[in-house]
Amino acid sequence: MSYGKKLDALEVRLGYKFIDQDLLVRALTHGSYGDGRRAIDNYERLEFLGDRVLGLLTAEKLFLKSHEDEGALARKLNALVRKETCADVARELELGALIQMSKSTERQNGRDKASILGDVTESILGALYFEGGLETARKFYDQYWSPRVLRALSKSQKDPKTKLQELAAQEKVSSPEYALAELSGPDHRPLFRVVVTVEEIGRGEGEGLNKKEAERAAAVDLLEKWKPS
Repeated sequence: MSYGKKLDALEVRLGYKFIDQDLLVRALTHGSYGDGRRAIDNYERLEFLGDRVLGLLTAEKLFLKSHEDEGALARKLNALVRKETCADVARELELGALIQMSKSTERQNGRDKASILGDVTESILGALYFEGGLETARKFYDQYWSPRVLRALSKSQKDPKTKLQELAAQEKVSSPEYALAELSGPDHRPLFRVVVTVEEIGRGEGEGLNKKEAERAAAVDLLEKWKPS
């Protein structure tokens, strides 16, 4: 498959078709690429931009989904934006094979080096923001980072489904009922959206990479909304 066809396939995974595909190429170009005799546009400036966009979107998601104090939120944010997390996203997107780099960098395992993969993920986020705006960047973020945010929040709370069940019994209201509301995303990476309802109280929604994860996130959402008497 030609490099151009591989870029087209990547755009499908990203959920966005670049008007200027050269911008995507730049986001995939390591500083070592080229013959050394001419300047090559690489991903460094886009990575700088994407790093800030990633921080903003993660801070926003944590602020909306958690009532923890600033210190706890900061610790979660740092874990979610670190290079290793970004590298995991790069591997899901199969970016390693698409990065343009020198032969020497490639021989040093550059295509699977966390620092390079993390930088490229941030540069792609920067490119999406630069051309498509914040909502385009947020759509990409929601597909690949939101499940990680929800997992981080779920781990910090003791079994939210059990907690919701116990609270319903304590308040003498209906038991929580969970329903799959939507199944979206590509076949290789489905995203589940679940709604949990307590008839007398209301409903919560959550997303996850599997149904169990989405149910936990929905329970967290309803617990945050519920103000017991």
